[in-house]
Amino acid sequence: MAKTLSAVNPIAYDFGETKSATVKVSGNKLNDIPSSFRLVKSEYSFNVPPSDGVRIVTAAEYKQAAACLAEAFSEDDVVRYFVDVPDRKHWNTEEKWALHLEILEYITYAHILKGLVTTIGDFEAVALWMPPGQNMDDYLTIFRSGLWRLNYRLSPEGRVRFFQEFMPLLHDTMHTTLGDRENEAWYLVYIGTRPCGRGKGYARKLIEHVTKVADREGRPTYLESSNIVNVPIYRKFGFEKTRTINLQRGGRNIPLDIMVREPAN
Repeated sequence: MAKTLSAVNPIAYDFGETKSATVKVSGNKLNDIPSSFRLVKSEYSFNVPPSDGVRIVTAAEYKQAAACLAEAFSEDDVVRYFVDVPDRKHWNTEEKWALHLEILEYITYAHILKGLVTTIGDFEAVALWMPPGQNMDDYLTIFRSGLWRLNYRLSPEGRVRFFQEFMPLLHDTMHTTLGDRENEAWYLVYIGTRPCGRGKGYARKLIEHVTKVADREGRPTYLESSNIVNVPIYRKFGFEKTRTINLQRGGRNIPLDIMVREPAN
C-alpha cells in the first residue's frame, strides 16, 4: 500500500458531465470509477519496458488486475483487516467480497495513475509498484482513483484500522527502515497470483522485471509480507527480513514482515 494516505474530506470539483456506473449487490450500491477518468493515462513514465511476458496494465484494465489481486488475497488477514470488522458482522459473504474487491480496485487504479502495475498471462498474476519518490497521496489521485470513497464505504472500525492504524504504521516503518533512502527505493506494494497461475514462475518474472531496474539504478527494493510462508521465497530474490510489525485492533497480533533488497553489484 502507498504509505501516507490519510482520510480526506469531500472536495468539490467541476469536471463537467461525469457519469458514474453503479452496481447493486445485496442491497448496497457500489460506486464505480467515474467513467470520464477510466481511460486516463498514467501521469508518469518510468523506464521499465515490458519483458519476458510481463506487460504494463493500462487504466482500461484496472478491473481485471484488481480482480486478480482480490482472488489472490481472498483469505489474507492483512488485506481483509478493514472488511472483517466487528461492526460489519451482519454483512454476508457476498457483501464483504464486494467491498474487498472495491478497495483493491481503488488501490490498483491509484497505482496505474501514479505508480506501475504489471501483469503476466491472462491476468494470472499482478504486481503493484510505487517507484522511487512517488506516492498516491495527492488529492487529485485520491479523487480520480476513488480512494476518497473509503471514508464512506468502510465501517467506523474499518476507517480507524485503515487510516489511523495501518497507513501510519506503514509510513513510519518504511521511514525508520530506510531512513534517507526512503524516496530512493522501489516499493513492491502488492503481488498476487491466482490459483490457476501458480507454479508457472509468474511471481518471479514480475519481481525480477523491476529488481533488474533497481539493480541498474543502484536502488533498494522494499516490501511488506503478510504471509510468513513467503519470507523464504522473497529471500531467493535477495530480500532480507529487517523486522516484524503487528496490527493489533483485531483482537490478536497480525504480523507484517518488513523486507529490503539491496541492489546487486
